[in-house]
Amino acid sequence: MCRVGRHPVTAPTVRLLVDDPLRMFLRSRNRGGDLLVAHDGTSSLGHLVQSAGVPLPEVGRLLVGGTEVAPSYRPRHGDVVRVEAVTRPQPLPPGPPRFLLDVHLGTLARRLRLLGLDTAYDSGAHDDELVRAAVAEGRVLLTKDRGLLRRRDLPHAAYVRGTRGDDQLSDVLDRFAPPLAPYTRCTACNGILRAVAKADIAARLEPGTARNFQEFAQCPACERVFWRGAHARRLDVVVGAAVRRASPRTDPGGRDDRP
Repeated sequence: MCRVGRHPVTAPTVRLLVDDPLRMFLRSRNRGGDLLVAHDGTSSLGHLVQSAGVPLPEVGRLLVGGTEVAPSYRPRHGDVVRVEAVTRPQPLPPGPPRFLLDVHLGTLARRLRLLGLDTAYDSGAHDDELVRAAVAEGRVLLTKDRGLLRRRDLPHAAYVRGTRGDDQLSDVLDRFAPPLAPYTRCTACNGILRAVAKADIAARLEPGTARNFQEFAQCPACERVFWRGAHARRLDVVVGAAVRRASPRTDPGGRDDRP
């Protein structure tokens, strides 16, 4: 059992039992998941959990003596608190899924757009800009920044596990199970793709492309043109794995809500 901070033995304490998926956020000496945390008698349970290193967006239920409590709960000396991870799949906010990614997740942004998911990404965005955009546009902020997850003004956020784009994509799909619509968005700017007649973009095509391909799509926002070129087989592998992993969500009447 570990203690957080330097406090006298007589200080009021709360015992945190942290579920295994959340232990990665704890300090190395506390990775066993059993922490004795000193507190001042006025701080909320949410504050104590975050002070131990676990961002609240990653927390599912907080149980005191088997009873669920809110992060605003004021713990008492001797409380034993089980800190559970969010249940997967985690419900998304109402409406079509909308994501916002921090500057570390450019590869993931392209993969999510490839699957047709509304994904905002700006490699130059600062933390304050990300938070404002997430709030204003109703987006789930996906981030590798643990400090950013602790921002109190963030309504919906999640830590992305994994260092490789494929692993990160699997984590997001497993966590949220969003409905997919592959090949419907521009991977460069997030615009909705539209079929375009070959004659309308012929002047922009290389001779080999014009000779070998007949079907094209274009992004009205950035005007990029897409077709099934040499990279299509590699993208099909990514899309195929994602579609097999995805779980369609249906309404109570059994209607599939995928686009």
